[in-house]
Amino acid sequence: MNITFKQLVMAGGPVLFVLAALSIYSIALIWERWSAYARTFKGMDDLLHKVHLMIKSGETRQIAELCSKLKSPAADIIHKVLTHYGSPLEKRELAEKAIEWHGSHLNKSLTAIATIGSISPFIGLFGTVVGVIRAFRDLSLYAGAGPSVVAMGIAEALVNTAAGLFVAIPAIVAYNYFVHKANDFSSEMNWMTEQLIDKTASREYTGVL
Repeated sequence: MNITFKQLVMAGGPVLFVLAALSIYSIALIWERWSAYARTFKGMDDLLHKVHLMIKSGETRQIAELCSKLKSPAADIIHKVLTHYGSPLEKRELAEKAIEWHGSHLNKSLTAIATIGSISPFIGLFGTVVGVIRAFRDLSLYAGAGPSVVAMGIAEALVNTAAGLFVAIPAIVAYNYFVHKANDFSSEMNWMTEQLIDKTASREYTGVL
C-alpha cells in the first residue's frame, strides 16, 4: 500500500504543523541574520588591510578620515578609538565596549535559532511516541488485522521524527556558523584596535587626531 504525502501530513497530526511553523520561523531568522552578517562583513577585510598599511606608514590621521566616511561596525569602532581623547587604558575600555556592543547586535536572535535546533528533535520524538501509542491502540482494537496495522501506524508516526531532524539540522548549522563569525569579528577588531592604541599611545591629538 502506497502512502501519499497528504496521508503522511495527516498522520503527523498537530505536532507536524508545529514543526512546520518552527521551520518557517527558523528560516526567517536565519535569513535575517545572514543579511545582517553580510552587511557587517562587507568590505571589512579590505578596510582592515588598508588600516594595517596606514598604521605601518604612520598615517593615523588618514585612518580616521577613511573610517568617518564608511558606514560599518568595523569603521565605527576604529573611528571611536582614534578620536577618543584619553589614556591608552581608557581607549582600550572604549574599544572593548564598542566591540561588545556591535557583537551583541551580531548575536541577536541566535538564542532563538539555537533553541529551535535543540528542541525540534524532541518535539518530533514526542509526535512519534504519540503515533506509536495510537498504532498499538489500533492493534488492540483490530487484533485480527495482523502486524501490518502496527507497521503502518509506526511508519506514519516516524514522519514527525524526520520532520524534527529536518528543522533542527539547518538551525544548528546556522547557529554554529554565526557564532564562529561573531567570534572572528571580535578577535579581528580586538587585534586591530590594540595595534592602533599602541601606535598612537605616545602621540597627542588635536582636532580629529
